[in-house]
Amino acid sequence: MSKTNITRRGLLKTSAVAGAGLALPTIFTSGASAYTNEPGAGSVTLGFNVPQTGPYADEGADELRAYELAVEHLNGGGDGGMIPTFSSKTLDGTGILGRKVEFVTGDTQTKSDAARASAKSMIEKDGAIMITGGSSSGVAIAVQGLCQEAGVIFMAGLTHSNDTTGKDRKANGFRHFFNGYMSGAALAPVLANRYGTDRKAYHLTADYTWGWTQQESIANSTEAMGWETVNNVLTPLASTDFSSYIAPVLNSGADVLVLNHYGGNMVNSLTNAVQFGLRDKEVNGKNFEIVVPLYSRLMARGAGENVKGILGSTNWHWSLQDEGSKAFVKSFGTKYGFPPSQAAHTVYCQTLLYADACNRAGTFNPCGVGEALAGYEFSGLGNGDVLYRADDHQCFKDVLVVQGKENPTSEFDVLEVVEVTPRAQVEYPPNHPMFGGDEASLGTCNAG
Repeated sequence: MSKTNITRRGLLKTSAVAGAGLALPTIFTSGASAYTNEPGAGSVTLGFNVPQTGPYADEGADELRAYELAVEHLNGGGDGGMIPTFSSKTLDGTGILGRKVEFVTGDTQTKSDAARASAKSMIEKDGAIMITGGSSSGVAIAVQGLCQEAGVIFMAGLTHSNDTTGKDRKANGFRHFFNGYMSGAALAPVLANRYGTDRKAYHLTADYTWGWTQQESIANSTEAMGWETVNNVLTPLASTDFSSYIAPVLNSGADVLVLNHYGGNMVNSLTNAVQFGLRDKEVNGKNFEIVVPLYSRLMARGAGENVKGILGSTNWHWSLQDEGSKAFVKSFGTKYGFPPSQAAHTVYCQTLLYADACNRAGTFNPCGVGEALAGYEFSGLGNGDVLYRADDHQCFKDVLVVQGKENPTSEFDVLEVVEVTPRAQVEYPPNHPMFGGDEASLGTCNAG
């Protein structure tokens, strides 16, 4: 159950919660002081900040479902989901550090200002000690900055821009989701094998931080294998009809359209492209192709027949057969009657990872939690062995290349995995130029 209008600034010191037999990070072994929204002995409040309205609202609805499921499991309800498969064994159904987990929610509206306002309210009025969620990189970067200033941990939801853990990385922020660079690194070899290395690509790109870095990433990866980028046109996030952007593609000489769009934008732009007959055309002696670099099952379902055979990448898919994924799909499906999306999987994992880090650190102090997460390696949550890199707080794991299924068996069976790209293929140095180079820095943790 969610709760509202509760502010907790308890006086319980970190040393008092260390008695659970959990090793404290070295930063806290010489004493500790109070921090933002230090909880009392009874409960701890998490803030779930998701798009409940706007173009990414479908993702937000599935995120909320997963958050509620995670809280249920942390508090000892249900079947435990991925807690039994998680390589760490600190989560035992007694909440976090013995406190019942409660939550408040906010609506980001897929707008940075609205997201910051709702996160600020949850921190200042409701006593949230951790903020998580979002389905937009513009929102994630804005809220991550706010959490850094406020002295709370931010566990990012869906944010695919390189900038989130690149030039805009923060010590208080952590991302489980993959990014644009990883999509390009995973997709390029499959595109070359499927469509050849002599291609001309026309990009339509959402005009904000995610679109910019996604386009840069996929262009660099495809150009490295021989493709030519003939144009890149920016489109407003609020667009619903992309006809005026699709029409020029017909006379551009391009034989591939890359849709750097997400959520409802991708559904609408792909629908318009099919209506213009692009998938039936032959250009430069080749069949015209469409690529969607970042896919979700929710988007694919919304686009219907139009996604068949179209390649893209995704962070996770409910058809994976590892024990963690199967446990999560079973648990989510039992509660809601349908399989979870990558949005649901991402935020469920982030909630468990935060709770586990608190338990391992023996404190809710964000600097202790951050130290427990940085450099942490784990498994059992899907996508193989995972590393939360200390340098930039980016998760590295296997990336999936998927395509729209030709013969779906249900409205949920719309994507199929064509390749599981190993983690090593999508890794990069923390000072990579696309991620801010040598100038990028996490800064220092803020405990408030």
